[in-house]
Amino acid sequence: MRLRNIPRADGTIQNHPAVIKRPEAQKGCWRQVFGNTNPIHIEIGMGKGRFLLKMASLNPDINFVGIERYTSVLLRAVEKFDTEEFNMLKNVRFVCMDARDVADVFAQNEVQKIYLNFSDPWPKARHEKRRLTSREYLDRYEQILIHGGVLEFKTDNTELFNFSLEQVRESSWTLEHYTYDLHHHELMSKGNVMTEYEEKFSAKGNPINKMIARRK
Repeated sequence: MRLRNIPRADGTIQNHPAVIKRPEAQKGCWRQVFGNTNPIHIEIGMGKGRFLLKMASLNPDINFVGIERYTSVLLRAVEKFDTEEFNMLKNVRFVCMDARDVADVFAQNEVQKIYLNFSDPWPKARHEKRRLTSREYLDRYEQILIHGGVLEFKTDNTELFNFSLEQVRESSWTLEHYTYDLHHHELMSKGNVMTEYEEKFSAKGNPINKMIARRK
């Protein structure tokens, strides 16, 4: 699907205080960015930001960084952040960047948890290395996660989910939990925060897949 360009996006993002303009300059210094030593969780492919902002509001003692590649999408998250519901949050920052550059932005052992929600499935076989759960990306995540750090992945795409399970099993990661029907899984659905897409999709009765993997 082609993204609609929003002319004001670049200017709004450039001037917004919660958006980190030179994220590579903060590598190893994210505690100073937030002004505390709280754990850092990141969402890669944040979309419109509902999940990230809700998680931040529920967990004030965790710092959240939302990563989104497209300015017209990041704009929606920034605008949501500016609403009365979320504009008092101090534990949120945004970054406009490509996911493949995460190891240039976060230092070794700087991140405790990574969220991937409804990532682009890149369905063609020749593009599988671009999938955010491929071995290539798992290797990138190992460079920034603490030992024992967690990756949580949700998707409605079963083919992508099966691919992701296989990639984790073939790696040095530990696959802790997974389900093909999140909203009917008593353990894994506890405390689940839905994205905009997840709510819309599940309202039609379609199941959501989720896995939790841990870096050794």
